[in-house]
Amino acid sequence: MTRYDYKVVPAPAQGRKARGVKGAEGRFAFALESVLNDLAEDGWEYVRAETLPSEERQGLSGKTTVFRNLLVFRRAREDEVAAFEPRLLDPPKEIPVLDAARAVQETPPAQDARFEEGDVAAAVEAGRDDATETDGEAPDDGREQPPKA
Repeated sequence: MTRYDYKVVPAPAQGRKARGVKGAEGRFAFALESVLNDLAEDGWEYVRAETLPSEERQGLSGKTTVFRNLLVFRRAREDEVAAFEPRLLDPPKEIPVLDAARAVQETPPAQDARFEEGDVAAAVEAGRDDATETDGEAPDDGREQPPKA
């Protein structure tokens, strides 16, 4: 797990003048952009802006609460970056892929030892449905077959 160092800086309260920047919003945006870019050059990553309460003295014995706008930045710790070494993944295991068409072609049909291929009566006794097939024609089950073209 990566550990971070955090830096909190006050958000700019007023804008900065610059060539080509006009208006109060533009100057304020330029001031904020300058703060973000200056810290980014040092490796700090912007996280968020926070508004937090702060108690301040007012007069001799009074206190008031003032809300401050802060910018939060982070960067990975130096020792964590140097110690990080990515681990190579193991190669995938060989998974046998079955080719259904090849498996059907390579597997010979099971023969019943009680009858020869031409013995239809023995095949009927064994319960084989294709026993009445001859020369690739469908068995006659009483239904009318469409004529062959």
